Amino acid sequence: MSVQQIQAVMDAAVDAVVLFDLTGRVEAVNRALERMFGWPAQQLCGGNVRQLMPEPERSAHDGCIAKLLRTGGLPILARELPALRRDGSTFPAYLSLGQVTGADPSQFIGFIRDLTDRRRGEENARQLNGRLVQVARLATMGEMVAGIAHEINQPLTAIANYARASERFLESPTPDLADVREAVQAVAAEALRAGEIVRRLRRMVRGSAEARQTTTVQALVEELQSVALADARVNHTRLGFHLAPDMPQLFVDRAQVVQLLLNLIHNALESLAQDPASNREILVRGRRTETGDCELSVCDNGPGVAPEILDRMFEPFRSTKPNGTGLGLPMSQTIAQAHNGSVRHQPGLPRGAYFVLTLPPADNQS
Repeated sequence: MSVQQIQAVMDAAVDAVVLFDLTGRVEAVNRALERMFGWPAQQLCGGNVRQLMPEPERSAHDGCIAKLLRTGGLPILARELPALRRDGSTFPAYLSLGQVTGADPSQFIGFIRDLTDRRRGEENARQLNGRLVQVARLATMGEMVAGIAHEINQPLTAIANYARASERFLESPTPDLADVREAVQAVAAEALRAGEIVRRLRRMVRGSAEARQTTTVQALVEELQSVALADARVNHTRLGFHLAPDMPQLFVDRAQVVQLLLNLIHNALESLAQDPASNREILVRGRRTETGDCELSVCDNGPGVAPEILDRMFEPFRSTKPNGTGLGLPMSQTIAQAHNGSVRHQPGLPRGAYFVLTLPPADNQS
């Protein structure tokens, strides 16, 4: 094949292509590389291929080639690395590098793909996913507003009762200051309780500023209970929790995982809405699997998942609820997968539905 034919083949490639010798001297480049790096071919050819690399890749290049040759020749090498444009800017690139068979002296050919658009797309997808998770979080909290109101109303009612009791004590001709002090202490305790409820709800809605952190399953469940139990009460449903004593620690975004479990519990409450109140029951169970993972199951004794969405329940916008968004389960799966876990469904026996969240332990994540 003539030099002109080789150049024509290289120019037909979508990716940037560079041909260089053992010393790194550039022998040919294609037009895609000129466009990608901003260098004209006549200025690159005869120069060193290292000028396409920032540090520390530039300094390591010659040694890398020599080492590979000493160990039996250069196989096809493929990896991601930063690349350097003529104007000094860098961009993420994917390099496939191989040795030209039969060339004497040795020649190498590299194919370079600009990953800038892919990285931008991944970042946009990550930001969009974060916004969708926030929307799902707000939707979940909105659906549970009755339970939230009930939970906050309890300490506020207690504060009002203790305050009125204090007023009655003080109106007595000979007020018992010990009783007044006890009532005032109770007011302070209930105010702190109300404040903690509000702070916990605020963390759930806004997400954690600390992002992921190592935590215990018990701590997650305690945060979950504050809202879930109140939601269960207003829906006249028994809600129980049972955790095995050997649960592993987790490295998670607590707000997201609590949101996920709240969503599963609220789905279970809705599925039980048509059953007699005396029969409604939900159990949250936790255990360590044989592989060391954490498994949290939300189990109800309701009618189970509707057959028409059984195979599509984790797809967005699939819902049998009159006012459902169809985002709850897909977002739950997204949160689980972002933590290298999963959510799966299995039917309950003789009736009901089990949704099982599996998460790896902290020592596999941090």
